[in-house]
Amino acid sequence: MDPCPFVRLMVESLSLKLPSPAKPPPLSGVHPSTTPCFCEIQIHKSLPIHTALLPLSSSSAPDSTASTSAPAFHLDSAAIRRLSAKPLTVSISVYNGRKGRTCGVRSAKFLGRVRLTVHLNSALSGSNTFHSGWFKLARNGDGPGNDKQSAQLHLVVRSEPDPRFVFQFGGEPECSPVVFQIQGNIKQPVFSCKFSADRTYRSPSLPSDFTNNPSSWRRSFSGDRERESQGRDRKGWMIMIHDLSGSPVAAASMITPFVPSPGSDRVSRSNAGAWLILRPNGASSAISSWKPRSRLEAWRERGPVDGLGYKVELFSDNENRIPIAEGTMGVKKGGQFCIDYKVMKDSGLGSRVPGEGFVMGSSVGGEGKISKPVVQVGAQHVKCMADAALFIALSAAIDLSMDACMLFSHKLRKELCHDEQDSLS
Repeated sequence: MDPCPFVRLMVESLSLKLPSPAKPPPLSGVHPSTTPCFCEIQIHKSLPIHTALLPLSSSSAPDSTASTSAPAFHLDSAAIRRLSAKPLTVSISVYNGRKGRTCGVRSAKFLGRVRLTVHLNSALSGSNTFHSGWFKLARNGDGPGNDKQSAQLHLVVRSEPDPRFVFQFGGEPECSPVVFQIQGNIKQPVFSCKFSADRTYRSPSLPSDFTNNPSSWRRSFSGDRERESQGRDRKGWMIMIHDLSGSPVAAASMITPFVPSPGSDRVSRSNAGAWLILRPNGASSAISSWKPRSRLEAWRERGPVDGLGYKVELFSDNENRIPIAEGTMGVKKGGQFCIDYKVMKDSGLGSRVPGEGFVMGSSVGGEGKISKPVVQVGAQHVKCMADAALFIALSAAIDLSMDACMLFSHKLRKELCHDEQDSLS
């Protein structure tokens, strides 16, 4: 089937120019140039509000190295139809000070707002630039400020088609479900999954070509040593992805057991568990001959919000590992796992990332919740269905990591340890 239509609406090259104060601020006040500024961007009440920091500019041309971009709005075909019925208003509110609220009152000072009208009618047919340049901030009403001393906001608002393949697991990954491809109201099976949890597992043998360069791979997998766990571990988990003919096309294999840190019942970042995302290397279906494509680490974050931390690295042709995603999602409600090369580059974490734009996104259910992940994959990253299978395997691995990082004072569901129970019986 063809990919589903998506549009990526971007607000980029953000920069703020503030008027010079006519007189020094009073002792009790602080000029905005000495404190951080940020903006909140909203395009529709049904979509989330995005936030971005605003670097200050002192010239008529913003510093391209200092300007920032907000997270993009990703619109599926249903959202595009709904929002194309009439002009869309992009509202950008600018604030000075710290984000958040204190006792229900916003901590930051409101500096002004920009409202820009865009038309999405032609968004699917090609790229569009709706605005590029400076806007005077309006303090009240919808019009720009007329005062020569008004603050000015530089921004570029544009859209581009972003077609994606959409998949959904027919059940929880540990229940060995069928995976469907979704296009509108059409649901078609494309993969099947086979989950196993072998408690007698020991770190899987690496493909034979790994041992040809032992010093390199020893360096790459130095953190993947087997750890003494005295039964307090989650290991041996693997999910194999098969195509409709029954041939294995991808797999996620737990390379490092998930073990609680000494004296605790949680998997810490310094003691993270890890998965390899593998694809067949040639005609052999033996897992020992497969080649790793990426590596996922996961752990349980400490802090005010109980979260699942993760990091994804891509294996390059010269056996180096390139970071392509890193983040945290809430354990209670779950969240959205995403690989977006542009976000990585904007954050400074992906200077070596080989590509641009959206790669994949996957829903992750909260701890203890029934999870049937929905996976979106950028069409430019899928040349054949076997390519899509790698993203399906990665999606399964991050979803299973929510269970692998469950506090060890809690009991795993039976599907995650059935091999052990079968052997006991």
